[in-house]
Amino acid sequence: MFDPTPVIDDLRDEGEELDQLVVELGAEQWTLATPAPRWTIAHQIAHLHWTDHAALIAVTDEDGAHALTEKVLAAPGSFADEGAEAGAQLPPGELLSRWREGRAALDRALRDAVPGSRFPWFGLYLSVGYMATGRLMETWAHGQDIVDALGAVRTPTDRLKHVVGLGVRARDLAFMAQGLAAPTEVFRVEITGPAGELWTYGPEDAPQRVTGPALDFCLLVTQRAHRADLAVCAEGRDADRWLGIAQAFAGPSGRGRPPREAAE
Repeated sequence: MFDPTPVIDDLRDEGEELDQLVVELGAEQWTLATPAPRWTIAHQIAHLHWTDHAALIAVTDEDGAHALTEKVLAAPGSFADEGAEAGAQLPPGELLSRWREGRAALDRALRDAVPGSRFPWFGLYLSVGYMATGRLMETWAHGQDIVDALGAVRTPTDRLKHVVGLGVRARDLAFMAQGLAAPTEVFRVEITGPAGELWTYGPEDAPQRVTGPALDFCLLVTQRAHRADLAVCAEGRDADRWLGIAQAFAGPSGRGRPPREAAE
């Protein structure tokens, strides 16, 4: 049976790294605009807190998770903004404290979960490992928004492998989100990790191929940068189409980011 402990450890470390980035921010910096329209740094952390809490409910209270899903589905276009807005109104110190408490509670719940359990997550049922991977992906992606708002730079780590794997596995969901039929062929994906290690997925002789560095691929599948600004390459018509719509998350496609030249 798959041991989810390593990805839970990496989720903890991803949260701690982002915590170190925001803990020293002054009150005015928490109000800095991020690339997400109308979202400040406070909105980003508030959103992470909200979704961590939703994950905690999913892991510990199945009935509560179904009730939350019904509430979200009743307002699919606004629930994320509403949760972020409510949290962003808190004093930064209180928001930071709540986010930390939520991360710790989720960490305990994931580690205590019965092996083989699956949890409701907005129409899906996720294993412990998948739940932790999804939370890591979101923590990294919203952390990138904060990094961009601060004009900072963070060093890529091998934790990106979780995001890469999620993006690869979500290929068909990306096509479905666009109302397109998923390709019938298996793709070959070759991604170079931060330390130079090659992470590979799919048969070596597949004609549909995607290659590139891990950071760029993760920016692509989390829609934190435009394809034109990234060194991710495709061979084959379907692979090329995928890079134009790729997303590592379930649900509707996001707005993405404009090309850097268009944004300047």
